[in-house]
Amino acid sequence: MLNILFFASLISLFVATVVEFIGLSFKKDGAKKAAWIISLISFALLTAYMVIRGIEAGRLPLSNQFEFAAGFAWGISLLHIVLRLWLKQDWISAVCLPTAFLILSYAALLPKEINELMPALKSAWFGLHIGSAVFSYAAFAIAGAVGIKYLSTFKKVKNESDERLIQLDYIAYRLIAFGFLMLTVVILSGCIWAEQAWSSFWTWDPKETWALITWIIYAIYLHQRMRKGWRGKKMAVFAIIAVVCVLFTFIGVNQLLPGLHSYA
Repeated sequence: MLNILFFASLISLFVATVVEFIGLSFKKDGAKKAAWIISLISFALLTAYMVIRGIEAGRLPLSNQFEFAAGFAWGISLLHIVLRLWLKQDWISAVCLPTAFLILSYAALLPKEINELMPALKSAWFGLHIGSAVFSYAAFAIAGAVGIKYLSTFKKVKNESDERLIQLDYIAYRLIAFGFLMLTVVILSGCIWAEQAWSSFWTWDPKETWALITWIIYAIYLHQRMRKGWRGKKMAVFAIIAVVCVLFTFIGVNQLLPGLHSYA
């Protein structure tokens, strides 16, 4: 049952992505509407999967790399819906759908067994810490995708004062500000949790260190924007490069720099 829900969500997300790009390429509004509906179905399937998995596990289903990757994709899908309803523009689907599909495809490659929580994870801080990370990473990932959209649009219009580029720049900024807030919650809650679990607020574990590096990178982005007035192309490039750090923190650290957080 769980595997059926998961792969049904993955396949429907793939179909939504393909249909969306068909709609954009051939300017077919019907295809765009169909992609939107299919993406909602995919989100519902993934939500059902996460809920049922959580019930079977008796915990929040975010305790290992697979579960977090699935939660990461779920967070992107949720933000996609929120942004689509807020902006009332279909270009956001072209940004979010392939991003969610790539993350969920990565999850599909990972072991899917349901395991008991490690003793260190049995804490009231678990939901706040991991849940904030899901939305932080999701916001950063979409912001990076918006940065790519910005650069592709800039090649066509060659004018940073174009209304479309101004909107893209603003959306990326708002997403990064939200992601930065959530990442701050992740780090602070993690410090408190670490003190309870390991009797130390900070251990310079690779995951902790790279989370801090990521936080500093996005802090620089926000500083340059608010204090220096940076806008446009350079910030789009910044947002794309910063996502590489996010993905390394998420995937690379576990593969190359094992530590106390190797379970996730």
